[in-house]
Amino acid sequence: MMRLLFTLSLAMTVAAAAVTPVAAQTAPAQGSGAKPGAAAKPAAPATKKAGMAAGRTIEITGGDDMKFSVTSIAAKPGEVIRVVLKSVGKIPKVAMGHNFVALKAGVDAAKFSQDAMTARDTEYVPASRKADILAATALAGPGETVEVTFKAPAKAGSYPYVCTFPGHFAAGMRGDLVVK
Repeated sequence: MMRLLFTLSLAMTVAAAAVTPVAAQTAPAQGSGAKPGAAAKPAAPATKKAGMAAGRTIEITGGDDMKFSVTSIAAKPGEVIRVVLKSVGKIPKVAMGHNFVALKAGVDAAKFSQDAMTARDTEYVPASRKADILAATALAGPGETVEVTFKAPAKAGSYPYVCTFPGHFAAGMRGDLVVK
């Protein structure tokens, strides 16, 4: 089953990469100050907010097995949480990128992940679903680390978090932020 999910994930990613023009993959944004030939990076969906304290740090790893090392995070209402995600796999980012996307209560994580599969240009975080997101990191490839700092919701409950890279949710790369 895992081999099938990985194969499907890899095939979808390679197919999506094949239709993206090379210029779009490497051209820096005008006025960005980026070096020529450097990969253009979309803005991270959510990052540390100005004036927000560092908060408690939760370190999570994600690898080629398509699993988060931490599948449950306990938090107090309104607590500042800093999630640091490190990709520890070997497979290139184009085929095995990882992110951390925390969703609001009541959001169907499976449907959200399905919608994310077609959002390659925004690192698999669908712009049309931003209202459903509590916090999100950029994609991380082998050896890369990404992070996001956010406040846990004030209302007690269970808030799902997922990796939105195609096929990763179905493979079990998900968890819950439990606020109590």
